[in-house]
Amino acid sequence: MKVFSNTETFNYSWEEVSTANWRKYCPWNEKSTHVIAVDTISRSVDPATGILRTERLITCRQAAPEWLKSMMGGGMDESQVFETSYVDPKTKTVTMVSTNITWSNLLNVQETVVYSPLNDHQTKFHQEAQITALAGGWQRIKNSIEDTLVKRFRENAAKGKEGFESVLAMSRRVFAEEREKEKMGLIREQAGNIRMAA
Repeated sequence: MKVFSNTETFNYSWEEVSTANWRKYCPWNEKSTHVIAVDTISRSVDPATGILRTERLITCRQAAPEWLKSMMGGGMDESQVFETSYVDPKTKTVTMVSTNITWSNLLNVQETVVYSPLNDHQTKFHQEAQITALAGGWQRIKNSIEDTLVKRFRENAAKGKEGFESVLAMSRRVFAEEREKEKMGLIREQAGNIRMAA
């Protein structure tokens, strides 16, 4: 088993990050073009804790190295990941746990991501992936597969942060525009009420 770990800081509040997280794979993120579908399977709120639990199926298109494709039996261009997320408004944490569905008989990838506030204006992102190749007793092959996936996680981490930063920036701008529209609408409504009263 190999482990990839990464910690980043986003200069946005936890509220902004936890809201924008649902748009992470939208057209605003030019770095996530490999994600071709995100299907929500279930969503519920625990009435006792207020925790929002969501299950999603994420379909990705990523080219695997040719040597790995041949070992896995070809056709590895599309893969599916099952994600369960928990948004806890009391502790202000978003925890996402995902595991691969594709090739799960040969490979186990367990990823956990946690967003938590550092202060009112910054949010900590912590990611850990445990990668285990299940290639029988061939330790060299298992090591090669695990090393390749750790390298892929490392490469994707920088792109992921850059892409999510663009989603956060766009979300902030759009929400500011909406607040301004609401404010202008209220001002017009109040002006209309004053004219009617006169």
